[in-house]
Amino acid sequence: MHILLAFASLSGNTREVAALIRARCDALGHRVDWIDVDAVDVAVALAGEPPALCLVGSWTDNAGRTPAEMKDCVAALRDRFGLPLPFPVAVFGTGETQWGEEYYCGAAHRLARFFGSPYPVLEIEQMPHGAEDTHTIHHWADTVLAHTTSPTTC
Repeated sequence: MHILLAFASLSGNTREVAALIRARCDALGHRVDWIDVDAVDVAVALAGEPPALCLVGSWTDNAGRTPAEMKDCVAALRDRFGLPLPFPVAVFGTGETQWGEEYYCGAAHRLARFFGSPYPVLEIEQMPHGAEDTHTIHHWADTVLAHTTSPTTC
């Protein structure tokens, strides 16, 4: 399956989660297009064929907000593919509970609502730490991939 994995990462935490997700998808034989929205022109990166699935990851800005670079990515997705998108979107995010539970991974939840994602939001506190977080990330990826590749959703 062709997967688009787009993420924004301020300190590298979300990039680490994205790398674990990408490795899991690669290990399962999927083709992953990797878009670090801070490092590339997203509109140019989206010029290819539409994916079967989009995985979107973001850190959370002040008061649970979506950072500007991820908003630009969402606009590029809209401009390239229209809304609603012709493929499902699953969302993951990193956050810090120290800034308040009500804001924790707020960007990820906002993105999931915007895209009408049918998948659970993956939340990771700061950066992935150890086997437990890796297991959580792999389980989330496996759940999303299994749901997406089932005959009723493709």
